[in-house]
Amino acid sequence: MNPLLAEYLPILIFIGIAVGLALVIVIASYVVARQRPDSEKVSAYECGFEAFDDARSKFDVRFYLVSILFIIFDLEVAFLFPWAISLGDIGLFGFWSMVCFLGLLTIGFVYEWKKGALEWE
Repeated sequence: MNPLLAEYLPILIFIGIAVGLALVIVIASYVVARQRPDSEKVSAYECGFEAFDDARSKFDVRFYLVSILFIIFDLEVAFLFPWAISLGDIGLFGFWSMVCFLGLLTIGFVYEWKKGALEWE
């Protein structure tokens, strides 16, 4: 086996185990659980709102704000993992650049919080 491909073998094994375990769990839920859907379970669910007659109805802006904030903080976590792993290699410059990044995100979050954009009435 090519040495480069041998390095990817643990990843392929991990993906295979994850897919296999997911299939086993889904199949087990169909076998074990009672399948009696009622009208409430099969009704449409749209972002916490009751279903509207017209699909072009306007949604509240706060829904979009919360979803964008979720995406921003989700991406922040995606940046934190590689940074934490390579912290020993990047030194103090990498540390302080990430502190500045987190500081900017914190300032933005506090601004949104103080403006009351996260309050639900």
